[in-house]
Amino acid sequence: MATLAIALGAMILYLVAYHTYGKWLARKIFKLNPETVVPSRGLQDNVDFCPTDRTIVFGHHFTSIAGTGPIVGPAIAVIWGWLPALLWVLFGSIFFGAVHDFGALVVSLRNRGQTVGEIAGRVLSPRVRVLFLLILFMALTIVLAIFGLVIAVVFKLYPASITPCILQIPMAVAIGIWLHRRGVGIVVPSLLALGMMYLSVAFGNVGVLGDFNAMLSGWPILTWCVVLLIYSYIASVLPVWTLLQPRDFINSLQLLTALGLVLLGLVVAGLLGGAPVGGGGEGVRVPLEIAAPALRRGVEGAPMMIPFLFVTVACGAISGFHCLVSSGTSSKQLRCETDAQFVGFGSMLTEGFLAVIVILACVSGLGLGIPELVDGKGTGVTLTGKAAYEARYATWASAGGLSAKVSAFVDGAANFLRALGLSLGFAVALMGVLVASFAATTLDTACRLQRYVIQELAGTFVKAEQGSRINPLRLLTNRHGATILAVALAGWMAAMPIPGAEGAWSWETAGKGGLILWPLFGATNQLLGGLAFLVIAFWMWRRNLPVWFIVIPTFFMLILPGYAVLHQLVIQENSWLAAKNKNWPLIVIAVGTFALEIWMIAEAIFAWPGARGRLEKELPALSRAVNEGGRSC
Repeated sequence: MATLAIALGAMILYLVAYHTYGKWLARKIFKLNPETVVPSRGLQDNVDFCPTDRTIVFGHHFTSIAGTGPIVGPAIAVIWGWLPALLWVLFGSIFFGAVHDFGALVVSLRNRGQTVGEIAGRVLSPRVRVLFLLILFMALTIVLAIFGLVIAVVFKLYPASITPCILQIPMAVAIGIWLHRRGVGIVVPSLLALGMMYLSVAFGNVGVLGDFNAMLSGWPILTWCVVLLIYSYIASVLPVWTLLQPRDFINSLQLLTALGLVLLGLVVAGLLGGAPVGGGGEGVRVPLEIAAPALRRGVEGAPMMIPFLFVTVACGAISGFHCLVSSGTSSKQLRCETDAQFVGFGSMLTEGFLAVIVILACVSGLGLGIPELVDGKGTGVTLTGKAAYEARYATWASAGGLSAKVSAFVDGAANFLRALGLSLGFAVALMGVLVASFAATTLDTACRLQRYVIQELAGTFVKAEQGSRINPLRLLTNRHGATILAVALAGWMAAMPIPGAEGAWSWETAGKGGLILWPLFGATNQLLGGLAFLVIAFWMWRRNLPVWFIVIPTFFMLILPGYAVLHQLVIQENSWLAAKNKNWPLIVIAVGTFALEIWMIAEAIFAWPGARGRLEKELPALSRAVNEGGRSC
């Protein structure tokens, strides 16, 4: 019953937090006003700035910020025990992550939809703008290079997830056109999309489609990376209503209903036990119990819990990537300022609840029964309880691989679904689609965000008075040129051979180059959250708004990730600088990131005393009339 109590307690805690802390921030601190003309109306171009119903923006925002972060992070963090991971997710998501996402969204709304990087240059200093944009550029390059690998691994592990994920694209385009041109309500398209999604999961691996899935699952990883980056290019340059919004909305419906099914299965398993284990009509329902220890020390090969727990569990508690989604895409789509609480604060709490379910799937769901594997082959024995947990989390090496992290959640969550009487094949396929869909929505959103960052960086060095002078950087101020650079750089990185890897490079073995920088991603991502907090704090400080509630999160997210980078770089026994086969791209970017952090903090320290009550320079007047449509929300 402990598992069930944790799930229901987390749900109640999040609902209370939304209607108390979230409402206090919205009304008393940010003073959201439904009469304000938001960027989607004042700068409407129906490409990036597009007034949109808040439920659709929620779908885009939630699926974009979630990705595989709240799955992969908690799935490995429970190796230190379930209690530290759970506490960090519960309280981190409320007092850190939701405030961070909500704050970045509001600040962007009040600055014409500018990204946090652009705003940093105005509220701190122009130098900080460039520093921040460079950090964003490096972080997004890693995301684009690695998420093709993530999706390819999921497709290889769960081929039945391929067809449903592919079918989402034409469904999304059709629904996007239907909603945009016909102006119909959202209920009917939502129900149709949801029905088609579940039909594709149920029948997407039958007959010819099963053969099709098997063929595609055999593609080399690099092939998948190229195909997915081409898709990301298309999704990035198309108007948001054409593909990005409807695809994310379809995903959000499927993901939230799947999460609801998992929760229902958890309740049934808590009351009645899991699906019967054993054949011949003699199967017994295994009781749902927490199989992992609350706190676990001395795990073979594991790094220190502090600071690495707070770096490993990112998206489920707080993630710097979220400030890019809030200020990069969502702020350009909200049609009413008061929708910001629902989208910014609400999405983060929903993601926190997803992370709680992931933790419970890994520490309790696995205990309902998994097959014993020896050298990758089944022995015919079903492991339950503590034996099942230890089979996946014996050492850091056994739990640390991408496949191990994903399969721990998928198998555990599928056991919850099987408690409802669903077949193993359907349950596993549904969870595989959930993971792959989350990764895909992050990939296409990250590509659009990288396009914004490249355009902003290029615009810094391209002056209007240059007239007819030829400047190659002008190409990068165009959305096509910026996106091409983003996908080309990510593709090049994905194709790079990993230092020290055995065997000759070939198309069949390439595609894992993103792993070169992956060890740095967690710390960089969390550091970005601290820097975003710094920008939000300065924006509020200049307006004499209270900042006490973000002081601790700001310091926490600047110090711990910075120490994590420094520890891996020089302090730990097998540090990156002491390694025999040095990963120089990783080392150079780690040093650069750490230096940029110190520089930006120094700029903030010098600017802070004189910023109180002094507003930053106003944005220049719009070159065209602002759409006076604020009251329609």
